[in-house]
Amino acid sequence: MHTILRYLGTVAAVYLTVSIVPGIMVAGGWITILLVALVWSVITMVIRPVLSILMLPITIVTLGLFSFILNALLFWAVTLIVPGFTVAGFGAALLGALVLSILTWFIHKIL
Repeated sequence: MHTILRYLGTVAAVYLTVSIVPGIMVAGGWITILLVALVWSVITMVIRPVLSILMLPITIVTLGLFSFILNALLFWAVTLIVPGFTVAGFGAALLGALVLSILTWFIHKIL
């Protein structure tokens, strides 16, 4: 039950991110939003920790700012996996990843 609530919180965060950030569009409605939330959850649980460890020297040199770029690149990678989800550019991906991370954290803290 806890996992389902966390997933639904991520779905809500994705929906709010698409609504708030210009340059992020979803074609296909709720099915696409559900797929984006699923792919983003898998990426944050599996791929991001591995890449964070591999990119640790760069993150240390940039005083942690590279983690924002890594999140943006992973957010942009979701567009390659989910059809109907588009991000207009790197700036939109950076802002979208930041907003999505903040909203997901906030919603998960409430749940």
